[in-house]
Amino acid sequence: MKSDADPWLLTPGPLSTTLETKKAMLHDWGSRDSKFIKINTQVCNALLDIANAAQTHVCVPLQGSGTFVVEATIGTLLPRHGKALVVVNGAYGRRMLKIIEVMGRACVTLETPEDTPPAVADIDTILTNDPDISHVLIVHCETTAGILNPVEAIAENVAKHRRKLIIDAMSAFGAIAIDAAQVSFDALMASSNKCLEGIPGLGFSIIRKATLEACEGNAHSLSLDLYDQWRAMEGNGQWRFTPPIHVIVAFHKAIEQFTAAGGVAGRYKRYAANCRLLIDGMSELGFQSLLSHNLQAPIIVTFKMPADPVFNFEIFYDKLKDRGYVIYPGKLTVAPSFRIGCIGNLGVIEIQGALAAVAAVMTDMGVANGAPSEVL
Repeated sequence: MKSDADPWLLTPGPLSTTLETKKAMLHDWGSRDSKFIKINTQVCNALLDIANAAQTHVCVPLQGSGTFVVEATIGTLLPRHGKALVVVNGAYGRRMLKIIEVMGRACVTLETPEDTPPAVADIDTILTNDPDISHVLIVHCETTAGILNPVEAIAENVAKHRRKLIIDAMSAFGAIAIDAAQVSFDALMASSNKCLEGIPGLGFSIIRKATLEACEGNAHSLSLDLYDQWRAMEGNGQWRFTPPIHVIVAFHKAIEQFTAAGGVAGRYKRYAANCRLLIDGMSELGFQSLLSHNLQAPIIVTFKMPADPVFNFEIFYDKLKDRGYVIYPGKLTVAPSFRIGCIGNLGVIEIQGALAAVAAVMTDMGVANGAPSEVL
């Protein structure tokens, strides 16, 4: 267990953060202070560099959780007369669909089970048969199951049809490479508290500049209008409304550490090692992960619920938390499950500690084996 009061968060975010990131929040800043404005600009520029998008895109930050910036991006980019194809294989694709429905804008869906990636051929057929579709929306890493969707191939197909692509990269950005020079997208959304290991409270959208320039008046909301947010920041570097200053300053410090640790490649390497160790260790205890290796992103792993009748997830969760490890319940419709994350300020020692805690809790509960019913 950790030596202080904070548990290790093995979740898809918020995440465990470094002491250096936490300390960055110990000072007060004025929102119009020139030093803060400089930090905010540096954060936006760094995010563009991570996506190799500085020549073609702009970065527009927004207060709130990732869902806020997803809604803001859709509302700003999808015209009131537009029509979206939403590719769904989990809760976050369904959330984008719900956002569009609440806005009252036209949409169709392509839905597959949570453990199944979309087929590019199906997207191609839909776009061929429906010329009214203006935008395609896809989640890069759908953490409902932990699946990595084929955004590169989808982007190529969408570009072929000359439609616009919006990517929810919340749980992938910073750990799974995406290069704007290689993957054509009009917008990509992520947040501070995922793979870049900041704290919650800030979302951002990396938007093709030429696309955003044509979006004046699209937005359904005053506070979620990314066109107006961008124009304001272009004018004086300031936010239209009170920014989450401490979050941004902490995010700046987190990005510094991200860069020093090797950027996307370094983060992917650590998370991938965590993921392999976690899956192998849980397998030794009998647990079975949902996804095959080729579909599993090194972000969060879904494990099938054990068949042992004495296993109770709520007790399992609470006992792990008592030992200093917080995991996540499942969201699947295809199978009862729970999830354990690989991201955040975690490495081999923390994953080994979590595995030891799982083994100890199983003993406490009298669970002989973590295998699901189809294995027993």
